[in-house]
Amino acid sequence: MTAVRVILAGAHGHGQHHLGNLRRLTDQGLIELAGICDVRPAEVDFCAPLQSPDLGRLIEKTGAEITIICTPIHTHADLAVTALRAGSHVLLEKPPAPSPAEQERIAAVVAETGLACQVGFQSLGSAAVPELRRLIADGTLGRVRGIGGAGAWDRSTAYFTRAAWAGRRRLDGVDVVDGALTNPFAHAVATALALVDGPIAEIETELYHAYPIESDDTSCLRVRMADGLVITIAVSLCAPERHEPYLVVHGDAGRATLVYTQDRLRVELADGTVTTTVHDRADLLVNLIDHIRTGAELLVPLARTETFTQVLDAVRLAPEPLPIPARHQVLTTDESGEVVSRVLPGIAALTARSAEDLALYSELEPPWAQVELRVNSREVAAYEIRPDLPATDSPRPYLHRVRTLGGVEVTEVRPADHVHHLGVGVAISDLGGANFWGGRTYVKDQGPAWLDDHGAQRHREFSRLDDGGFTELLEWTGPGGRLMAREERTVAARPLGDAWALDFAFTLTNLTGAPVEINSSATKGRAGAGYGGFFWRAPGTSSARTTLPGDERAVHGSTSPWVAMSGRTPEGRDWTLVFVQSAGDPWFVRVEEYPGVGQALAWDRPLVVEGTLTRRVVTVVADGRLDAASAAALAAEVSELIAKE
Repeated sequence: MTAVRVILAGAHGHGQHHLGNLRRLTDQGLIELAGICDVRPAEVDFCAPLQSPDLGRLIEKTGAEITIICTPIHTHADLAVTALRAGSHVLLEKPPAPSPAEQERIAAVVAETGLACQVGFQSLGSAAVPELRRLIADGTLGRVRGIGGAGAWDRSTAYFTRAAWAGRRRLDGVDVVDGALTNPFAHAVATALALVDGPIAEIETELYHAYPIESDDTSCLRVRMADGLVITIAVSLCAPERHEPYLVVHGDAGRATLVYTQDRLRVELADGTVTTTVHDRADLLVNLIDHIRTGAELLVPLARTETFTQVLDAVRLAPEPLPIPARHQVLTTDESGEVVSRVLPGIAALTARSAEDLALYSELEPPWAQVELRVNSREVAAYEIRPDLPATDSPRPYLHRVRTLGGVEVTEVRPADHVHHLGVGVAISDLGGANFWGGRTYVKDQGPAWLDDHGAQRHREFSRLDDGGFTELLEWTGPGGRLMAREERTVAARPLGDAWALDFAFTLTNLTGAPVEINSSATKGRAGAGYGGFFWRAPGTSSARTTLPGDERAVHGSTSPWVAMSGRTPEGRDWTLVFVQSAGDPWFVRVEEYPGVGQALAWDRPLVVEGTLTRRVVTVVADGRLDAASAAALAAEVSELIAKE
């Protein structure tokens, strides 16, 4: 059988791996390296291939049957289409394309030409994959609840500067989608997806970066298949050393762990039986040659990677990766002081926990994934984005452990008197008939009643996050999961002399398709109970509680630009909160029954929202007990700040 003529497009970087393999297959007489397509000449010491940057012309001149494409991700589609239309089969490095649309473009030309396109997910050439699929299918592992993946490698700054596209999400306006999940650990994602069948129902992503790059170096995702099976993958390039990545299949009768880089499969059954096997791996280029010569089935045809590209697209469309503050990193510098590597302590153990618990980073609560607000490097608040609460609390993200610069805590979560009070957040007792406040619902002419009407606010993503604050997108779903509204929430912590200010703004967008009413207990007949909107629950253990500019009777229901509340901790430390608004809503104030201040969007009549509703409250958090003049001065300073913006 004559040797197959092959062209290598992209001979540098990972292309060197292909050159090594091509040398081996040349020595076996299986292939002839007929050409190299690259913008830079490549040194080849085992043959003398033609070299040209024009792939189409090179295929025409050499008559190459196969083109290996090992170039930057964003060039894959153009080069694959060029090779196929020039009459060459393709071995396409992973990931196959930077978007489903680009992959569909390749697929269309595959169908048009009848030529083959094999994708270079080497792990899918392992016999361990069909063996693990068999163990799942025949029930050896019992009912499978999920597949977890973990990987932690060490990479230096040089890894992200090795090429113009490295560490980039886009380059010159073109999607690149480089990143830990889509490039170095793409095999973890692709191999997990190869173990399951059926369509994807939902993809969640959490992307972070420790290195000063555009893409992610530390990230995780959760894929929910249509049949309910869950896949999680947690990876990082910020480990102190290399840890072999693996997948673990969780079944109620056993578990199987695949170290896909080593083709090693360990099966542990509930009866105590443990077996470890190492499987053969087929060379994907050899398999492609067999397909061309004998009709052998392709191991990784382009169509088999469609679900992977769906995941890649979720990463592509996700918000920009969030920076991991340097205080959570261990930095290594060279003699000139330049950072050469960044390590996240405990990252390998964290990825392992994710694979074991099928959990996202935010659910495992590493310090760098926690949302904290800082003023002058001092932590002043934390933010809970996925609270584990009963439906009757109307679960929602909230700020908690809010404290003065002196360390006095001025919020309370789930107090005994009102367990649905959650620090600082947005809560509405009746939005279009759904209870987003928690607790009982006030029914006209009847009073408070437990109804099955509770909604929930769900964190979707951060578009900005740093020590000074964040911008967050949330979804408001009513009973039964009906999407009713979308919220953009912007929170900032601002220094203010000896105090600081919590700037809290939200824009609520009605998604019901019709005008929606905001009601309160007051609009249904309970006088003075107009609560709903921004709400701050202060500690119920505080004593000596007072309000300004008057007592509770004077400030409750007033539309003044500001109100203030003071209290004293059991240890005798005083605190003051000064709330400033510009919308002119009535204030809802409680001080005797419990300490709480908020807006009353529907004080005595419903508020109709057709499109969007925007509100902003800035709260000064101060040590000590302020008098009326001091509180008014701070309120004026904040009002001036609001007016300037």
